[in-house]
Amino acid sequence: MGQPTPARPDDDWWRSAVIYQVYVRSFADGDGDGTGDLAGVRAKLPYLAGLGVDALWFSPWYLSPMRDGGYDVADYRAIDPAFGTLAEAEKLIAEARELGIRTIVDIVPNHVSDRHPWFRAALAGGPERDLFHFRAGRGEHGELPPNGWRSEFGGPAWTRLPDGDWYLHLFAPEQPDLNWAHPAVRQEHEDILRFWFERGVAGVRVDSAALLVKDPRLPDFAEGRDPHPYVDRDELHDVYRAWRAVADEYGAVFVGEVWLPDTERFARYLRPDELHTAFNFSFMTCPWDAARLRTSIDETLAEHAPVGAPATWVLCNHDVTRTVTRYGRADTGFDFATKAFGTPTDLVLGTRRARAAALLSLALPGAVYVYQGEELGLPEVEVAREHIQDPMHARSGGVDPGRDGCRVPLPWVADAPYAGFGSRETPWLPQPDDWTSYAVDRQQRDPHSMLALYRRAIRLRPVLGTGPLTWLPAPDGVLAFARAEGTRCLVNLTGTPVDLPRHTDVLLASGPLDAAGRLPGDTAVWLRV
Repeated sequence: MGQPTPARPDDDWWRSAVIYQVYVRSFADGDGDGTGDLAGVRAKLPYLAGLGVDALWFSPWYLSPMRDGGYDVADYRAIDPAFGTLAEAEKLIAEARELGIRTIVDIVPNHVSDRHPWFRAALAGGPERDLFHFRAGRGEHGELPPNGWRSEFGGPAWTRLPDGDWYLHLFAPEQPDLNWAHPAVRQEHEDILRFWFERGVAGVRVDSAALLVKDPRLPDFAEGRDPHPYVDRDELHDVYRAWRAVADEYGAVFVGEVWLPDTERFARYLRPDELHTAFNFSFMTCPWDAARLRTSIDETLAEHAPVGAPATWVLCNHDVTRTVTRYGRADTGFDFATKAFGTPTDLVLGTRRARAAALLSLALPGAVYVYQGEELGLPEVEVAREHIQDPMHARSGGVDPGRDGCRVPLPWVADAPYAGFGSRETPWLPQPDDWTSYAVDRQQRDPHSMLALYRRAIRLRPVLGTGPLTWLPAPDGVLAFARAEGTRCLVNLTGTPVDLPRHTDVLLASGPLDAAGRLPGDTAVWLRV
């Protein structure tokens, strides 16, 4: 590969970028086999360029048995055959860059697949056993797990092998946790970063970024234990400082998946020599409530300020109930219990709020992530139980419906088979009967569609500037703030219209103003004043 591109101090695109998340398996099917692939993404690059995004974040596209949607990686240097080849990935990265779109790839450092060569060698009794967490069990005959840790997917975090030993997996049994105290694990991941940076990747999203390092004693978890035996361990920061040194050689950036309630601990990951950005889950999980959204925004900006890192704003991703459905429920807060089948949802209300939320998020200072299909206003799909593939469903004993409802393949052409996803046969997850009503080709012809709103908002976003946010006086239930001098954003989260401030132009509104020129409930507007 060519020489790395030196980092440029002025190349701070990531501070205010609009980044589009591609879940390859469900984006577009280029070879017709029912699974989305890189050929499908390459064919849709003009669509993504037309949307106006600055970068694409790809959920894992690596060789994988797909026991957890690709987050069980068997080989980080190979593309899964269902998606294509490494050569295709390189072409995709280059073609996207020619259109002004950068590429961000996913890294899953906490664990690998049980098909990974390291784990296979470990099962065979090789020295690779030290690269994982193998322990003898408790009890008279070792019949009990080494400790009481629970999997993030439900059930115990340990699985016993025929030889009597147990191995740790904070997620599914097919995802054994790596031992980050071993230097070979650290070296391998730095080499993986270089592998992808040398192929033109502009950034890396770090999955489960706060879980890598475990207390070597593997003590039982106790509520309030400080430090936590496997979350946010201090040793993690040495890992990310080493990673940052690698990224700086290439001018690349990181975004971390860091779920931490302690804002000071969270900000430590964003110091100038560690990760560049981290996902903002507070905003995404906030209910449709003006006071709570303002608090979330204020706290987010405040926790990023001391380290000079930009905030990120996310409404949805591949793990979360889609925005239209979430905001259309009586309880719009983030609660996995509300994902239960049969929960009543008002899609008209949810769509109106999702449109307003899109303008709100795109008006805030920092970077914005848009999950594929959000720009189409797709709702969550109630996937029939016999088609559910998410391990969260099985591990919960069928209580949790899992995350497949937000992963259903996209609709592209209303009158084509399978809504133009590209398949000759049923896609890997079936689409609902009404999916054609959300198809891209229909929305492209409708100036009032969700797609048209996203396109206009992304195109107009630079008008708001890159300066700080200043809150303005507003009635209860209304958010009002200024960005660049002469621009305003108002979001009415009440059920009644409100008067607009004096202005010279309505730049963009998420819905029509009423006959008196007022801002209706659950509607947002950008103004020039």
